[in-house]
Amino acid sequence: MPKSDDHENEWYYNTKTGEVEPYQGAKSGDRLGPYSSPEEAARALEIAQERNEAWEKQNKDWEDD
Repeated sequence: MPKSDDHENEWYYNTKTGEVEPYQGAKSGDRLGPYSSPEEAARALEIAQERNEAWEKQNKDWEDD
């Protein structure tokens, strides 16, 4: 059973440097994540954009009020 403090599979995208970092990287407010792989973390900005667009589409009626 994994430990609750096991961050081995956590990856972050640093928006300031544009680099993918493991959990042990910079403890900065400039990081997005965690993601389950370095490849997924590298797509962090794209994933955020996709999520924003999906949220906007789902909440279009709310915005029209």
